[in-house]
Amino acid sequence: MSDPVKSRSALGHRGLEARARSLSAAISFVLTAGLLAGCGSVFGDSKPEMVTNDQPSTIYGKAEGLINAGDYEEAARQYEEVDINHPYSQEARKSIVMAAYSYYKAGQYDSAVSAADRYLTLHPGTKESDLAQNIIGMSYYDQALDPKRDQTYARRSLAAYKTLLQRYPNSRYAQEATNRMLILRDLLAANEMQIGRYYLRKNNFLAAINRFRSVVSNYQTTEQVEEALMRLTEAYMALGIVNEAQTAAAVLGHNFPDSKWYKHAYGLLGKRGLEPQQHEGSWITRAWNGDGEA
Repeated sequence: MSDPVKSRSALGHRGLEARARSLSAAISFVLTAGLLAGCGSVFGDSKPEMVTNDQPSTIYGKAEGLINAGDYEEAARQYEEVDINHPYSQEARKSIVMAAYSYYKAGQYDSAVSAADRYLTLHPGTKESDLAQNIIGMSYYDQALDPKRDQTYARRSLAAYKTLLQRYPNSRYAQEATNRMLILRDLLAANEMQIGRYYLRKNNFLAAINRFRSVVSNYQTTEQVEEALMRLTEAYMALGIVNEAQTAAAVLGHNFPDSKWYKHAYGLLGKRGLEPQQHEGSWITRAWNGDGEA
């Protein structure tokens, strides 16, 4: 006769094994479903794009048509398709810079800069290099036109245009770059003046002087420099640093004798019985002569 305890034990083991197999199958199903769901999250709601068999010239032509139609975002995608699927074709090199241009026209400035940088890295010195450099300058420039904003974009645009003029002085984009650099310098100077005036109102004269000093040292060709020299006269007089105040007023009067700001500076000194006088040891003299910070 069989042992009922052993029989029940055997049945229990078989039951546990069956439950384990069921549980394992369930876990496998959940993991598989999760993996599929994960794939869906990677690709979004759309399926991954299939590689096209179109010739690079065909894709490139399609991209040109999209640009003419004003569909810049799709044009950029088509240009990138040429570069990705046909990297050794004649159209591949130019497709990179045209993708950058299309992204710029679509207002996708980060993508435009990235594509233009890639072109310059892979194809320096080629005939579209100045276009790529100009796209970088334009992408930052379009984001910079507000003196109340952080001026990171203005500085980046100015640097990009400087590079354009240094590397490609005969470029068809050189004149536009020169004009925009004047605007950018004035924008940066205006920003420094805005901050400097704020510090001056708060009687934080040293902080104000640092801002006005930046304008005199770095942005002498801008309209802001006249006021900067007058404000330096004002701030240095408030601190009792007479030599620097006199020098700021003297440089202002020598270079802009008809300026309303010179009249203000002259009046400030006159209240103390002083006159403008340029001191050779002043940083203002050195900066204005090009011997200091430039």
